[in-house]
Amino acid sequence: MSVSFNHTIVAAKDKQKSAHFLTELFGLPAATPFGHFLAVNVANDVSLDYADVPSGQEIHPQHYAFLVSEDEFDSIYGKIRDRGIQHWADPRGSRPGEINHNDGGRGVYFQDPAGHYLEIITRPYGSGG
Repeated sequence: MSVSFNHTIVAAKDKQKSAHFLTELFGLPAATPFGHFLAVNVANDVSLDYADVPSGQEIHPQHYAFLVSEDEFDSIYGKIRDRGIQHWADPRGSRPGEINHNDGGRGVYFQDPAGHYLEIITRPYGSGG
């Protein structure tokens, strides 16, 4: 049996704003409506389905990591810097304004408009380097 990841629901204060943040920053196609969700499609037929939380409901931040090419990293990280988006080299936020070089690649952490922690990496963890 082959198991593959298909989608996840991402809680948002404003699904339009959160979906646009990701698609624009990552250079992805615009999100598409699917029921009451806005679906952002990434590689391997996986989607992040943004949904507005009811008014007054707290969002519990989640972590979403994306494996990107070196060129994609350059583009995304350039936008992060150009827009003054707070970012860190580590998940604890103890190295602000930096990137990491784990496993011989590059990585950085930042937050989306709903407060979720996003990460881009150019090498999978444990791949050496």
